[in-house]
Amino acid sequence: MKKTNKSGRVSTYIGVNASIEGTINFSDTIRLDGNVKGKIISAGGTVIIGEKAIINADIEVDVAIIKGEINGSLEARDRIEISPPARITGDIHAPVILIETGVVFNGHCSMNESKLLSENPASFIDPQDDMEG
Repeated sequence: MKKTNKSGRVSTYIGVNASIEGTINFSDTIRLDGNVKGKIISAGGTVIIGEKAIINADIEVDVAIIKGEINGSLEARDRIEISPPARITGDIHAPVILIETGVVFNGHCSMNESKLLSENPASFIDPQDDMEG
């Protein structure tokens, strides 16, 4: 699976020296490099968690791109991409999840069927079929 970054332009940035406690509601794309405690919520948005970020929050977004530390649940309606040096303690849920080598993940992972697959199951090619024939 090719890693894509369709996050677009960052519309909001929380820097390394910033700390926020409470609920962050946003649209578009937000990049967090500081400390957040509470909730991060977006209908249609992308969150980017930078390498220096420490997030003690539950996250509900469309797309999550993670390189920092998260303590809490993470749910994405589209996809989750996790790259080193990310550290996640909590459950993750999305139709598409990419976890690269070097990531520390302690929790449960669940994936629901992608909308594309459920709408057109014939478009799915089983890799085992290619190996048998």
